[in-house]
Amino acid sequence: MQLKERVALAVCVAGLVLGALADLLFHGLPLGVNAALWAFAFVVALAALIRLGKVPLHQGRRWMAAPLVLFAVLLMWRTSPLLQAVNLLAICGAVAVGALRRTDRRVAHAQVDDYVAGAVTAGAATIVGAAELMQSEVPWRDVGRGFRAPRVGGVARGLALGLPFLLLFGVLFAAADAVFENLLVSAVPSVPGEWWLDVLVVVGVAWTSSGLLRDLLANREDERVLSPRAKSPRIGATEVTVALGAVNLLFLAFVLVQLRFLFGGRELVEQRVGLTYADYARHGFFELVVVAVLVLPLILGADAGANGTRRQLRLVRGLTVSLIALVVVVIASALQRLWLYQQQFGLTELRVYATGVVIWLAVVFIWLAVTVLRGRRHLVATGFVALGFSATLCLNVLDPDALIARTNVTRPQADVSYLASLSDDAVPALLARLPQLDPSLRRPLARAFLERTTAHESWLSWNRSRSRATSLLAAHRDELRALSR
Repeated sequence: MQLKERVALAVCVAGLVLGALADLLFHGLPLGVNAALWAFAFVVALAALIRLGKVPLHQGRRWMAAPLVLFAVLLMWRTSPLLQAVNLLAICGAVAVGALRRTDRRVAHAQVDDYVAGAVTAGAATIVGAAELMQSEVPWRDVGRGFRAPRVGGVARGLALGLPFLLLFGVLFAAADAVFENLLVSAVPSVPGEWWLDVLVVVGVAWTSSGLLRDLLANREDERVLSPRAKSPRIGATEVTVALGAVNLLFLAFVLVQLRFLFGGRELVEQRVGLTYADYARHGFFELVVVAVLVLPLILGADAGANGTRRQLRLVRGLTVSLIALVVVVIASALQRLWLYQQQFGLTELRVYATGVVIWLAVVFIWLAVTVLRGRRHLVATGFVALGFSATLCLNVLDPDALIARTNVTRPQADVSYLASLSDDAVPALLARLPQLDPSLRRPLARAFLERTTAHESWLSWNRSRSRATSLLAAHRDELRALSR
C-alpha cells in the first residue's frame, strides 16, 4: 500500500474517531470544556497525519493550531451567546489560516484574496472532500482481495458513498413520520429511541472532519476540491448503482408506509402511534420538503459523475427514474399532510407559499426526468429558472392574500386579527363577504377596517391593490360603521 493510500485510510479513521468523540462530548450539552477537548483532538489528529504523510509545515498549517485551540478554550470561559458566536467565527478564521496554500508566500505576506480562497476551499472540502477521498484515494482494491476485488471494491465504494445519504434521509424520514420511526425502532429493538441523533452526529462530524483534514493535508493547489486544475471526479457505474439502489430501497420503505397509513389509514394511525389523524398528517411536512430538495443534487451528481459501459449507465438511469418516481410520492405525501393541516386550521401565507414550493418541486423533478435522463443536462439549470419564474407569475395571478381571505372568512373559528392583518390584496374579498358574516366576526373586522389609516399617496408609489383598497374602504365607510355596531 502506497503512502498516499495509507494517509487516506488514516484520514477516514481519524474522521470516524472525531465523529464518535463529538457525539460523546456534545450530544445534548452546551459548549464548554467539550469544545476545547474536541479542538485539541482535532489538532492532535492533524499533527499525526502530517507526520504520517511527511507533509511539510509550510504556509498557514503551523500557525493554525494555537488560535484554534485558544478560541475553543475561550468557549468554556464565557457564556454570552454573542461572544460565543464571535469565538466560533475566530475558530473559522484559524481554519482559514491553515488553509493558506494558494501561493508560495509566507503567511505574513498573504493577501485578502488568499484568505478568502483558502476559507472557501476549506468550507467546500467539509462538504465534498470526504466523497473525493473515498472515491479517488482510499485503496478499495485491497478490499476483498481474491474475491473479484474490483467488483467488491466498487460495491464497497458504493456503500460508503451511499451510507451518508441513507443516514441523512433515514433521519429525516424518522423525524417526519411517527409510524416510520416506530418501524425503524422495532426493526432494531436493542437501539435506543434517539439512536438516529447519535448516528447523525457521528456521521456528520466524521464526514466534515475527514474532508477538512484532507484539505489541510494537501500540498498542492490541484489536490484541493475547488482547484481549477483539479480533475472532475468520475465515479464508476457500480458505485453509483449500489448507492442509488440503497437509497431507492429506503424511499420505497417510506412510500409503502405512506400508502398504508397516510393515504387512507385513519384508524390504523390512531391505534398504532396514539395520534389523531390530523396531528399525524401535519407533522413532518418540512422534513419531507428537505428530502425532496436534497435528492436533486444526488441525482444530478450521479448523472454527471457516473462512468461505465452503456449497459451500466442504462441501469443507473433506470434507478434514477425509480428514485424520481418515489420522490414524487414523497412530495404527494407532503402535499397531503399540508392539505389536512389546512383543513383543520385554515390557510396562512406560509402554508400557501409552502404549497407553491412543493408543487414547483414536483414540476422540477418532471423536468429533471425529461432533460437529464435524455442526455440534455445542459438544459436543467435554465429550466429550473424558467419554472421558478412561472411559479412566481402564477402566485401573482392567484393572489395569495385574497385566497386566504376567501377561504378563512367562512370558517367557524376564523382568526379576526389575522384576517385584518392581511395586505390590501385581501380587502375586496373581505368587504364582499362582510355583510354575510356572523356578528361575532363581522363587528371586529369592520372596526379593524375603520381603523385603517390612508395617507396621501404619491403617483411615484402608486400600487393597484393599495389604490383599490383605499377607494373601496372610503366608499363603504358608512356601511362599515353600521356593521361595526
